[in-house]
Amino acid sequence: MAVPERGPRERMVFSAAQLIRREGVAATGMREVAEHAGAPRGSLQHYFPGGKEQLVNEAVGWAGRYAGNRIARFLAALPVPTPGGLFAEMVRQWTDEYLAGGFAGGCPVAAATVDCAESTASTREAAAGAFAVWTASVAGALTDMGVPKERAHPLATLMISSLEGAILLARAEHDVRALTAVARELGPLLDAAVSLPAAD
Repeated sequence: MAVPERGPRERMVFSAAQLIRREGVAATGMREVAEHAGAPRGSLQHYFPGGKEQLVNEAVGWAGRYAGNRIARFLAALPVPTPGGLFAEMVRQWTDEYLAGGFAGGCPVAAATVDCAESTASTREAAAGAFAVWTASVAGALTDMGVPKERAHPLATLMISSLEGAILLARAEHDVRALTAVARELGPLLDAAVSLPAAD
């Protein structure tokens, strides 16, 4: 994934997210982030006076917003948007990546949660916030497709939890089996949650 044309600060946040998703938080150093971003090392202290913790938290927040913003793009790719179709697109992003380039990368929010949830309160909160942004985006899309409001958020949680678990299994197995399985099995359940309009 190429670094987008952004300023040095934005490039460093993006680069941190990319390194965290492959190496985890502990193995992602400030020097590596600056090198990946093509930014001067001296700029790290300028842009991130809170050090690595601040940078990690901002990278996690960026990842949550990125995932949430992708939902509209996934829907736009569907001829007829359905909850099952949306979930299939969410899964396809990962199956395509793994089949094309291997299983090295995961979700940076999940990686930060595993590494820091018990050791760094601010990062745990950033991860919870990132998941909340992503979940709200999915729930909003489900509501727009006719899923009752009271079911949209729980189903969005189910979709994201299933996807994250399948990503973990795929990386462990070096196989997309789990990803294709969750898309196939959850699709009908998600589509069945749509309320049909009452007949005249």
